[in-house]
Amino acid sequence: SSETFWTTTGMFPQEFIIGFPKCVKISKVAIQCYLVRTLRIERSVSKDPVGFQQCIEKDLQHREGQLQMEEFPLPDFQATYLRFIIKSGFDHFVSVHRVMAEGT
Repeated sequence: SSETFWTTTGMFPQEFIIGFPKCVKISKVAIQCYLVRTLRIERSVSKDPVGFQQCIEKDLQHREGQLQMEEFPLPDFQATYLRFIIKSGFDHFVSVHRVMAEGT
């Protein structure tokens, strides 16, 4: 829902995990967030959310008063779980408004 979002509790790092029913092929991940400075995305191909491997770590641009919209192409990428780690923010509190994964 565009009217909901997830917000941090004021300290970093903060993380959330998205799970799929089975291991899937992902070609692209996109995120809409606010005031995120450094974001890391990790993946797991296990049946349980363990054994994560780092895939992407990026410093995002600060967009005063606007959502940050970032896309990450992921060729030949498989995952059962994606872990998003917000390592730092431009403020004490940041928010994530949408996460999209494309693939099969």
